[in-house]
Amino acid sequence: MPEIDSEKEKLIAALKECGAVKFGDFILASGKKSKYYIDIKKASTDPRTLRIIAKQTAETIRGTHANMVGGVAVGGIPIATAVSLETLLPLVIIRKSVKDYGTRGRFIGEVRGGSRIILLEDVTTSGSSVMEAIHAIHEAEGTVDTVITVVDREEGAEANLRSIGVELIPLVRASDLV
Repeated sequence: MPEIDSEKEKLIAALKECGAVKFGDFILASGKKSKYYIDIKKASTDPRTLRIIAKQTAETIRGTHANMVGGVAVGGIPIATAVSLETLLPLVIIRKSVKDYGTRGRFIGEVRGGSRIILLEDVTTSGSSVMEAIHAIHEAEGTVDTVITVVDREEGAEANLRSIGVELIPLVRASDLV
C-alpha cells in the first residue's frame, strides 16, 4: 500500500498548494458554521491538481463495471470531464433541476436502462446533493452504486449513501487535510 499512500500524499500536497484548503470562519451551503473550508473549485481550475485528481479517480474506477462517469452541477463537472478524458468513459452531467426550456432535460448526456454510472463529486458533507442526482438517475433507469469524492468532510455522507446501497470512496478525508 505505500504507492497508494504516496498518491494520497501527492493529492493532499496539491490541494494545499493550490489554495483549496482554507482556515477561518465559514458558512457552508448547509448553513452550518465551520473553521475550515475545502474550495475544490481552486483545485479543479488548477490543471496540475485536476490532473492528479483525474488520474487517481481513473485508477479507482478501473476494474469496475461502470460504463459512464457523471458529475453533479457545478462542482462535479470539471472533475467528471477530466476523468472522462482519462478513462474514455462517456460523460453525463446531472443538473440540479430540470430546465424549463429546450428539451427540458435533467441530464447532459444520455442516461437509460443499462447505464452504470459512477458519480464524481468535489466535496461531500451529508451527501444530499449527490443523493438527489442518484434518485434522478434511478428514475431514468440508470444505476449508481459508487460515488467518488475528492474530499469527504466526514459529516454523514458515507452513512447516508450506504443507507441507499451506494458506496462512497473519498480520495481524501477532511481529517487528512486539517
